[in-house]
Amino acid sequence: MGKQKKKTAKAIASMTGFARSSGSVEGYNWNWEAKSVNGKGLDVRCRLPQGFEEIDVEARNTTGKTFKRGNFNLILTIQETSRQSQYQVNQELLDQLVETATQIRAESKEFDKPSLDGLLAVRGVIEPVSQSEDKARRTACKKEVLGGLKDLLAALENSRVTEGARIAKALFKQLNAIIKLCGQAEKLAALQPDNIREKLNQQVAELLDAVPNLPEERLAQEAAVLMTKADVREELDRLQAHIDAARALMEEGGVIGRRLDFLCQEFNREANTLCSKAADVELSKIGLELKAVIEQYREQVQNIE
Repeated sequence: MGKQKKKTAKAIASMTGFARSSGSVEGYNWNWEAKSVNGKGLDVRCRLPQGFEEIDVEARNTTGKTFKRGNFNLILTIQETSRQSQYQVNQELLDQLVETATQIRAESKEFDKPSLDGLLAVRGVIEPVSQSEDKARRTACKKEVLGGLKDLLAALENSRVTEGARIAKALFKQLNAIIKLCGQAEKLAALQPDNIREKLNQQVAELLDAVPNLPEERLAQEAAVLMTKADVREELDRLQAHIDAARALMEEGGVIGRRLDFLCQEFNREANTLCSKAADVELSKIGLELKAVIEQYREQVQNIE
């Protein structure tokens, strides 16, 4: 059998980013601006100038194909660079007038040679640009704007990946801190059986003094309950499993925010139980510190896609 190819880790992206994209096309300058922040799902809002509302759906769909989570604000501004093209010369009519004037002058020298000002003053020689031409320019502008949107989203994606790399470093650092604290707790827990046994014997003695005729079966049940409450090895084992799962997700990369957030809830649950079951002050301190680091880890997780 051939060797399996090792999967390439995907980049961890932040949900926070900013980007700009701009350009020009005949008669227009356009500028895109995009901002994204944390969000539970995908929410895209577009602010578009009058006459460009129809690209709203395509802008939303294109954003949804690029990103999975985050609140997005896309702002498009359009500026007309010139209105000179609003009027044009009707060349066909002007040629007809020149030809007619030339013929008339050839037949009678009484008529002066027609002036340019006079010809241009004839109704219909200077006419407004047809709506079809103006619509064509706007259509071309919309095409350019949508092309610029793709550049904008690519820049925004790079911005989020750059920020995600910074967050990933912090996440690995905090995960290592959790591992270190769990290791300290395990060392304390390994010394606990003797302490627990001594404490249990003391509690049993006090219980027998208070209730001399306590049945042996009931005494065994109470002892088992006390031992279970004081043993934190099960919580530490589950914490280690969650650590392994979190590290695997972070090494996998990609869109992992939701799954890491779920693991943070599991981290918290085990840390709370460990604190409540701690048999000595040192383990309580470790448990409280563990909860603080887990909370820091969770806050960073809230920022990634």
